[in-house]
Amino acid sequence: MPVRVGCGLSTLADPQLGAIDAAESAAAGLGRSADLVVAFLAGGHLAAPEIALDALHTVLRPGGLIGCGAAGVVGDAREVEGGTAISVWAANLGGGSATTFHADVRPGDTGGVTVSGMPSMSGAAGAILLPDPYSFPTDAILDELAVRSPGVPVLGGVASSRTLDGSAALLFDDEVRHGGAVGVRLDGVEMLPCVSQGARPVGPRLEITAGEGNVIEELSGEPALPKLRDVVESLPEEERAAVAEGVLLGIVLDDQPVPGPGDVLIRGLLGGDPALGTVAVGAPVSPGQVVRLHARDAITADRDLRDALELRRIALGEDEPAGALVFTCTGRGREMFGVGDHDARSVHSGLAGAPAAGFFAAGEIGPVGGANFLHAFTATVAVFA
Repeated sequence: MPVRVGCGLSTLADPQLGAIDAAESAAAGLGRSADLVVAFLAGGHLAAPEIALDALHTVLRPGGLIGCGAAGVVGDAREVEGGTAISVWAANLGGGSATTFHADVRPGDTGGVTVSGMPSMSGAAGAILLPDPYSFPTDAILDELAVRSPGVPVLGGVASSRTLDGSAALLFDDEVRHGGAVGVRLDGVEMLPCVSQGARPVGPRLEITAGEGNVIEELSGEPALPKLRDVVESLPEEERAAVAEGVLLGIVLDDQPVPGPGDVLIRGLLGGDPALGTVAVGAPVSPGQVVRLHARDAITADRDLRDALELRRIALGEDEPAGALVFTCTGRGREMFGVGDHDARSVHSGLAGAPAAGFFAAGEIGPVGGANFLHAFTATVAVFA
């Protein structure tokens, strides 16, 4: 039995009526029982998320449910970037299964922290993760999963809105949790990860010739900071202006003569030390890696997402996409593209109208070069066959 997905989006202000409206639309598209529901609440629904949660269970009676507070939601090929709205994604997984979880962070006995509730991901088809930004160490957990469960794709987004009293609003089955992260382990389901970082390379490729941790000491045998300044000054005026909006560095993870978008991790520069000539970047680096300056722009972001979705359609072969979960950055939307609904419409057209839902996240999770990372200004999409 194939995977089947239904989605619904409602802007009704009443949390119960809005949840019922969105859930009924998802149920109509699903046509069968819901093994898994993923929901995103924005605006007034966060005043009492328990009300929306109860309504979702009444209509869909899911085997498992996760969700979070959102600054805006995605669904029905449209985006609601502000105000009150709820987006619901429901799936019958055919012969597959979903194991929901709530992971919590507590102080360790010998210092540091311990994470409880996170299941083993070994052998999983994939996972969806929705962390709270203030109470969950997402980067560290992704690093740990890379060691324990290499090759398992993890997608998701960081919750971008909280309840009116300032606590986290994480939906876990029939409860609202106020910290940590919620997620689901997927088994027996074909989930194709799609990550669109939306940045174009500028300037020459440079080799890291000295560096440790997240600090680059030398680039192509010269002190890193002066070298980057020289590169920026040598750029054409248009590219120099684009880089001035925010200096980004693309780190080649799988060095090829002409690396593709999926081989390059885009990271911001965290700062520089003029005395030492070093720069700090938002990822671990090592000598021998190749880097290149990148610039974020709407044209590249548009093309990158469309190309990435097309590659997933090709990977599916004769199979049609059943649906998709969409995690797009709060810095995209109208702010980046100048028009509304960009990513939602791109996913809709790129996946032949398959039902898709999601939210505007405060950080997007997805794999690049075979490892999972927390990104920014990115659209990540979990495509289900």
